[in-house]
Amino acid sequence: MLRTHTCGELRLDHVNQEVTLSGWVQRVRNKGGLVWVDLRDRYGITQLIFEEGSTDKALLEKAAELGREFVVQATGTVIERTSKNDKIPTGSIEIKATDLQVLNAAKVPPFIIEDDTDGGEELRMKYRYLDLRRNVVREKLHLRHRMMQETRKYMDAEHFMEVETPVLIKSTPEGARDFVVPSRVNPGEFYALPQSPQTFKQLLMVSGFDRYFQIVKCFRDEDLRADRQPEFTQIDCEMAFVEQEDILSTFEGLTKHLFANVKGVELEEVKRMTYADAMKYYGNDKPDLRFDMKFVELNELAQGKGFGIFDNAELVVGICAKGAAEYTRKQLDAITDWVKRPQIGAKGMVYAKYNADGTIKSTVDKFYSQEDLQAWASAFEAEPGDLMLILSGDANKVRKQLSELRLKMGEDLGLRDRNVFKPLWVVDFPLLEWDEETERYHAMHHPFTSPKKEDIPLLDSDPGAVRANAYDLVINGVEIGGGSIRIHDRATQQLMFKHLGFTDEEAQKQFGFLMEAFEYGAPPHGGIAFGFDRLCAIFGGSDSIRDYIAFPKNNSGRDVMIDSPSSIAPEQLGELSIQLNIKK
Repeated sequence: MLRTHTCGELRLDHVNQEVTLSGWVQRVRNKGGLVWVDLRDRYGITQLIFEEGSTDKALLEKAAELGREFVVQATGTVIERTSKNDKIPTGSIEIKATDLQVLNAAKVPPFIIEDDTDGGEELRMKYRYLDLRRNVVREKLHLRHRMMQETRKYMDAEHFMEVETPVLIKSTPEGARDFVVPSRVNPGEFYALPQSPQTFKQLLMVSGFDRYFQIVKCFRDEDLRADRQPEFTQIDCEMAFVEQEDILSTFEGLTKHLFANVKGVELEEVKRMTYADAMKYYGNDKPDLRFDMKFVELNELAQGKGFGIFDNAELVVGICAKGAAEYTRKQLDAITDWVKRPQIGAKGMVYAKYNADGTIKSTVDKFYSQEDLQAWASAFEAEPGDLMLILSGDANKVRKQLSELRLKMGEDLGLRDRNVFKPLWVVDFPLLEWDEETERYHAMHHPFTSPKKEDIPLLDSDPGAVRANAYDLVINGVEIGGGSIRIHDRATQQLMFKHLGFTDEEAQKQFGFLMEAFEYGAPPHGGIAFGFDRLCAIFGGSDSIRDYIAFPKNNSGRDVMIDSPSSIAPEQLGELSIQLNIKK
């Protein structure tokens, strides 16, 4: 070993011991006859001291010539520091060096490798191996490591077996786009990288592995954003001989275990909410419950008073921002402009201030009396000092717009505390959703989700009203995991394919292996998959998942460090029987 100790473990107890450390030079402070070197490794920083009179002259000169990020080995005696540094765990000691070996010199790094760096995101991604030396990044990956270990610990205690499933699989037309891989030995045919191990974990249930899990890489060729990457990690799980309540209980347990053992937080009881209520009261299927601001519908109170914008709207709905009546006209105009941005799409906003004297001042006083406005306040359960914000229009669109406004107000009013965690199960999702582009129904989750038994007759008469045995785990407005009870018999699965527009031939070609497996004694089963990268970001208090991935892609799906994706040689394309016809 090139070291006896790490740079983070020496304390006063080690004084007078001879030690050898190895690491990277964080910085050098040269005071002429006195040189200090901060030596860093994964575990911390230890100060080395080289002093004229007690240090060999050649050694002192060698220390003075060190540059940032040189890899060195130093031997010396642990002594107590006269000027202690209480900001680091090793701040009470330093090493009086007697030997110094440069293991590898280094170029000047393109950015400062410290917590507060001067490197922009693109530069740091290009030199990701240097960025990973920074404590703030390394700590995020250490958090990820701990969460993996605690997940395995919990799942093993619950008798789950970790099973690896194939990475080269069959492409299917449902869901997001697949990444495809050409087969050299089968010209003109392609594998796909899995978006999920869905069918394989169901086959494991048919095989009698009644509790499966896997921390698995998945791939989706879709548009990217802060919480998406083309390759991502799931905690993928499946259980046999269970109902929905068994799944919720088991994985509520996993969530609480991770919070308690990684975060040191005792998570509160996980609330339940139907999809219909989530959409009605919060405008989306992943509501942030750290603050209230439930939607209040005002059709009965606001329509029929001569205000055409409300009278002609399918829905008039608003929120009450507690204590926000002090907002100035300038602030309210800024909010109005914000909701009118193309990304939000509202045509305008009405507001009503509940003044401290009990009067209500609104932007539509011309049409509504104080009595009318007091009725609004009653519906909102508003009090003096509160601000009511109201949108109107097409019901589906206005709910989405108000949802965005609600989140903005929560952020502006400091109600979205990253140290507060409000978990929620959203249940009873629609089984199907209509796609205007293809003019047919698609599975909201995937084609293997079972419908509620009592809703099966609606498949023929009102497909959009059929509820699924599906559930999502939401924490602070972020979908952390989702799953369902699966279809486990051929007849129901064929019925589902029929309503998704599959012909019998298409269903057989794509999923015949699964339907055949159902004929050999498939047990009732269900499961869930957690977005592991998102879960890590929630635990770390971040919006982006990138820092919790060792080597992430950028917003264009590129790895700028290794310059990937890239073109390949014509000879290799020929071996794969691929001809490119790219128009530039």
